[in-house]
Amino acid sequence: MKSLVSNLVPFVWCIALLGLGLALGCAGRPSLLPPTDPNLRKTMTQFAADAVKRHPYKSDAPRGGEAMGRASVDYTFKSIQILNYSDIDWKDVEIWINQNYVLFVPEIPRGKEGSKKVEFAMFFDDSGSFFQTDSGKVRVDQLEMLRDGKMYTIKTAPQD
Repeated sequence: MKSLVSNLVPFVWCIALLGLGLALGCAGRPSLLPPTDPNLRKTMTQFAADAVKRHPYKSDAPRGGEAMGRASVDYTFKSIQILNYSDIDWKDVEIWINQNYVLFVPEIPRGKEGSKKVEFAMFFDDSGSFFQTDSGKVRVDQLEMLRDGKMYTIKTAPQD
């Protein structure tokens, strides 16, 4: 019995250190793993400050219709995968959830390779609160993109 306990001690220490490292490594970050896009590797405080500058929602912006793209909303992992299937890269865009939460994305390249995954916790309202689904009660009812001064709707579907 004593040897079993002594063999478990290093294992328990490794698990504890791993947990502490994960907790400290992602403190203030919207996701456990860093985004593949280096432009989206910001703290939640940085995302919130940027969002506050972009409010209020641009309801008076000219409408551009439906964007040539789509978005898959994953409520389990709290993320949105945006695909741009137009023939141009989308640059300097604001993505809006329900006309209340915004995220600035420097570029969403065209084509399948250019899809962009963003976390719910990257979207903030004008009071600095991030988008939460409240255990599935709040949904992404409307996803829009402000690009080149026009507001486009992005067709959404739940993740399969």
